[in-house]
Amino acid sequence: MDELLCSINVPMPLPFPHNLSQRIIHAWQQQVSPKLSSLLSVVWISGLVVAALALWGFAAIAEEVLEQETQVLDTTILQILRTLHTPLLDQIMIGITFLGEPLTLAVLSSCLGIFLLMRRKWAQGIALAIASAGAIGLNFMLKDVFARSRPALWDRIVDVKNYSFPSGHAMISLVIYGFIGYYLALRFPRVQGLITTITVLLIAAIGLSRLYLGVHWPTDVVAGYAVGLVWLFACILSLEVAGAFSGRDEG
Repeated sequence: MDELLCSINVPMPLPFPHNLSQRIIHAWQQQVSPKLSSLLSVVWISGLVVAALALWGFAAIAEEVLEQETQVLDTTILQILRTLHTPLLDQIMIGITFLGEPLTLAVLSSCLGIFLLMRRKWAQGIALAIASAGAIGLNFMLKDVFARSRPALWDRIVDVKNYSFPSGHAMISLVIYGFIGYYLALRFPRVQGLITTITVLLIAAIGLSRLYLGVHWPTDVVAGYAVGLVWLFACILSLEVAGAFSGRDEG
């Protein structure tokens, strides 16, 4: 370890983080399995950057919400969406928002988790359970912390409870559908692009449905996506690390 530390020169100021990370990755590539080194160079670096940006985004939005500096923009966006309402579109949005209901997602993840465990996909099943339960619990906790009231710009056509920030539909659907999409993409690499596209569109549609129905402010949805992305990345990274150290591919 002393030799490794001594071999790391410290160029300053700006190139330091990049050069240091490259040297660390190179050292790992010489000392650990190729699978784990690939994980570190792809998931650990790029994924960590994405998660860090998402966490920063959530913190920035939360600060603006607490200071009520987003109210005008939030209200303007919802009023624009209100002009698009039609009876047919109302029913479509109600159907889409149902796909993001916490109970719907809990049942879906439970069924998939049981299926994975029955097929002895222990790591995936446990990771899905942790991702789902953690997302639901974290969302309820954040709602109580911020205690933001929901929009009341028009008579709602759906019943809503609890606080508004961050959006549970956005956050939990991103975690659960994102995890399912990740698993399917690994399982069926030939249609990975299609799976990714469908997953992203579904998650985006659920968030849009909450705005269309007037039950969330736009910043609620964006914040839900941000914190959901951080939690999803943490769960996937844990699964990948466990798989790399076990040396087995359970896909």
